[in-house]
Amino acid sequence: MFIISTRNFPPDVGGMQNLIGGLAEALINHGPVKVFADKTDKYDEYDKASKATIERFGGFKLFRKYRKANRISEFVRENKNIRSIFFDHWKSTEKINSDILKNIPNFCLVHSKEINHEKNSGLNKRVLTSLEKVKFIIANSNFTKKLAINIGLPEEKIHIIHPGHDEPLNIEDKLSKESEKFFGDSFPKILTVARLEKRKNHQNILMCIRNLKEKFPKIKYIIVGDGDEKKKLLSLVHELRLEKEVIFLNNIDQKLKISLIQTSDLFLMPSIKYKRSVEGFGISFIEAASYGVGSIGGRDGGAEDAIINNETGLICDGQDIGSIYNSIVEFFRNDNYKKFGSSAIKFSENFTWKKIIRQYLDLI
Repeated sequence: MFIISTRNFPPDVGGMQNLIGGLAEALINHGPVKVFADKTDKYDEYDKASKATIERFGGFKLFRKYRKANRISEFVRENKNIRSIFFDHWKSTEKINSDILKNIPNFCLVHSKEINHEKNSGLNKRVLTSLEKVKFIIANSNFTKKLAINIGLPEEKIHIIHPGHDEPLNIEDKLSKESEKFFGDSFPKILTVARLEKRKNHQNILMCIRNLKEKFPKIKYIIVGDGDEKKKLLSLVHELRLEKEVIFLNNIDQKLKISLIQTSDLFLMPSIKYKRSVEGFGISFIEAASYGVGSIGGRDGGAEDAIINNETGLICDGQDIGSIYNSIVEFFRNDNYKKFGSSAIKFSENFTWKKIIRQYLDLI
């Protein structure tokens, strides 16, 4: 049996929720899975349909953390067939009794921003103390591994295992037509799927779209996501007179999102470092690649593990509008985007859950 302790789990929506949900589904093919997760809206229906056994915890956050840790300890004592325990975050290990982990292979995933605290700060000390009891620290990229070492985590415990992604779906014709309705006869068709937050760098992208209008009169840019920056970005679109070129979408069906990816020519997310927040990997690049769409990512963070520069897409300096602009122009020069898309499909096969889960199991 496998145990997962997580603060992030479906049906909540987000990158971490998708990652831990995918991990649970992949593990089920190798044995029973018990998930200890926080309560969320409308979880009953999801839990009933899941092949995993899911136990939920609600209430005040601190008390919830203690109750979950105590319940996991109790469960481990009662069950002698535990093959391994997975933690989604260092905070999920913080209140766990280290004695229960001594004889069971265990993993804690690290993703970048949640461990990126100043050395010797209170949060840094909490990270180091929490992860001291863990056997395998799993970094999602080379960038995150370097970050983990820099903050004081022991290199010998850190292993790079990239996030997995689901096999590509076959999209119904009616959804394909709906995504084509949004893009119309535009070219190039550019897409970003990400939270509307500063490090995702939508502002610099919009500045580039304005500058690209002269070169690409039929350009269309669709932004899928929501977040704190939405009001500012809508205002910027108006200021730059990009109402015809830019579309904002939110709360769309997963299949429509995939159809939009499939219809697009470029997945664009030149993320930047903002304060201590940085992109650890970028599973969205891999998802786009699996549908034959190349990407442009930012130099800050771990995108270079998710994009092979000049092969499956391009890496640019997201802080520099000129760099983003030149990368987009190069992406479409001489039909480069078609070459990137073809290479991206093959590259994405390295990240299927079937292959990724094997890397975890090989460590047990």
